[in-house]
Amino acid sequence: MLIFFSIFFTVYSAVNYYIFIRGWQALALYPHLRIYYSFIFIFFALSYIIARIFSASLPSIIYDILLWCGSFWFAFMLYFFLTIICLDFFRLIVSIFNFKPEFIYTDYDKAKFITSVIILVVVSIIIFAGYINTRTIDIKTINLELPKGKGKLNELNVVLTADFHLTPVNDGKLLSKIVGKINELNPDIVLMPGDIVDDKVSILKRKSIGNQFLNIKTKYGVYASTGNHEFITGVEEAVSYIEKVGIHVLSDSSILIDDSFYIIGRDDRVKFQFTGKERKSLKEIMAAVDKNYPSILLDHTPLNLEEAEQNNIGLQLSGHTHHGQLFPANLITSLIYEVSRGYLRKGNTQYYVTAGVGTWGPPVRTGSSSEIVNIKIKFVE
Repeated sequence: MLIFFSIFFTVYSAVNYYIFIRGWQALALYPHLRIYYSFIFIFFALSYIIARIFSASLPSIIYDILLWCGSFWFAFMLYFFLTIICLDFFRLIVSIFNFKPEFIYTDYDKAKFITSVIILVVVSIIIFAGYINTRTIDIKTINLELPKGKGKLNELNVVLTADFHLTPVNDGKLLSKIVGKINELNPDIVLMPGDIVDDKVSILKRKSIGNQFLNIKTKYGVYASTGNHEFITGVEEAVSYIEKVGIHVLSDSSILIDDSFYIIGRDDRVKFQFTGKERKSLKEIMAAVDKNYPSILLDHTPLNLEEAEQNNIGLQLSGHTHHGQLFPANLITSLIYEVSRGYLRKGNTQYYVTAGVGTWGPPVRTGSSSEIVNIKIKFVE
């Protein structure tokens, strides 16, 4: 963890310094604005870190303000950085070919200031649109067939949701909207492969953020596995909280539902990193499962997909990727994961990776959409 945070703070500081210097240079025409610029920049750059470090001692309103400002700053930081990189590349090309457009270099300080204003406006529009996109939740419907085996059901209406990342940013108001959409689908069962919470339980309790889960209406209940953020926030406390709001957490365990199908939940692969304990292998978990029944696996991070295939899992459901969340990160997740979002089949095992219904960091999506997935399963002989 020390290495991870050392790398994070080094990169975060370097990127912010790079952006700050370019902004400082852009104000050469109006040097008296630099003091205000410095204060605003430092406030936004540090607000998320201050909120997280001093969460226990900050008044709730101050914590919420810092968290909102810091969360949005991640998105601004990304697009400021990418834009400035492109501008500096342009400057390099200009230097190499000695091409100096007159409209830029006649009054260079003015050109820099106007460019900075245009960048601020364009980036702000992109992020505002990304925020609206985040709060617009898509419903995706897919139809699957699974072997019936010894089960007695002919069909099952499943709702898949993941990556809520509940905080004062992704709060009870958003969750109420999500729960309403879930109930409209009239699910037999709701499945959540991880990252339900993303803040200390004491903060979530303060605003009763998770209580809306109690309003989900299903025939068989709501089941979840742990994600990496359950471990980051403290897995024991997180799981206890999640279960108190009506969600059954399966930690490296399985349950037979209505004598018809198994739900299997794996702890996330970061378990050892945060607890010093290894998660069970899928083979160990499956030792307690009757292979004559169809099985649905909840495994937060969609890596090593061949494990599910090798253990005769019928359907694996995952999240974690957010399908990049912010463009161009979706291009990167598509390279990292065999499936970053959507459906895949390997042998007799089917997979679905959801882009999630919440967000990490900024409540902004420019590379994917927030989604709830309605999986209509038909059990066949």
